[in-house]
Amino acid sequence: MYLLNMKLPAKAGHADELANILLDASRLVATAQGCKLYAVGKEQNDLNTVYVTEIWDSKEDHDNSLKVEGVRELIMKAMPIMDGQPQKLQELELLGGAGV
Repeated sequence: MYLLNMKLPAKAGHADELANILLDASRLVATAQGCKLYAVGKEQNDLNTVYVTEIWDSKEDHDNSLKVEGVRELIMKAMPIMDGQPQKLQELELLGGAGV
């Protein structure tokens, strides 16, 4: 399995809007082949950052999720409200655990 943790910086005052876009993305990829988890979250002490944790059967499944209808449009919607590029915090071969 493949696990990806991302940090997405939002422009000041746009974190909730970015989170909502990512939640829309989660609904689109929920039915994509290999999607096990697409979780969106925020830290209480960092009001301008949104985090995404994804678990997929494989990195290939993750890469193919970018082809799901509507995903590219959401990416284009998110770009103007982001304050920099997304950062990969972790990219792991997931060995297993509770719930996976």
